[in-house]
Amino acid sequence: MKPPSMSGWVLSVASLAGAGACIAGLALSSQPAHAAELGLQGSRLVVSGMLDGTAIKEFTDQLASGTVHTVVFEDSSGGTAEAAGAYADAIRASGVQTEVRGQCMAACAYAFLAGKTHRFGYGGQVNGILLPVAVRPTAAELAVRWRGDETHKTLADFTPSATSATPVSSVASATPAAMAKPIEAGAPASPKDNWQPEHGVLFTASPTLFGRVYNTYYCDGTQGRDFSKCERLPDADPYKLGVLTP
Repeated sequence: MKPPSMSGWVLSVASLAGAGACIAGLALSSQPAHAAELGLQGSRLVVSGMLDGTAIKEFTDQLASGTVHTVVFEDSSGGTAEAAGAYADAIRASGVQTEVRGQCMAACAYAFLAGKTHRFGYGGQVNGILLPVAVRPTAAELAVRWRGDETHKTLADFTPSATSATPVSSVASATPAAMAKPIEAGAPASPKDNWQPEHGVLFTASPTLFGRVYNTYYCDGTQGRDFSKCERLPDADPYKLGVLTP
């Protein structure tokens, strides 16, 4: 029997033991990433596709309207660190909540963390976010890396502001043409962005008959889109690390 495919993730269940399920493999959909698309559903603004900066003006205008309470990132991968900073600044300034349905990789993950609250969506899909890192974080670094202002500082390590005078926050007012060239999922990192979308810490939530199972992995980038090759990190609960909020 083929494993079920959910929202771009392929889930393989290796074994069932008592009240939990062990995930043996996760793989990204092979479909090419498309530019960001926005869709307003009542007070929820759904963002899908690659955060490359082309939709940032529309995004900030939607948040400025005051009608959006939650930004939902749905199957978003790739993008630039600059665009991530622009989305994060707009989210932080508006005070909205954020949610992930399906996959949220690289730029999307940092934008997601800017929400007043940031949670995985409900439903039968496998949810996961991958936060790029330059090097493998220690346990002590994981404990604070993505909490509050530390998230903004961490993102700055990947942006031109780390080596030039251009601040991340200035990207929010830039035109789409001024944005950095987007990084497609799986493409080599450019010197400007200094990250690889598939090198980072992966947080997942998988549905089972007894509730959701949360896991955290370190992916060194050599695994490509086969995340079953990533190393599982013990004692790295996403709630305790501040990656997810209650």
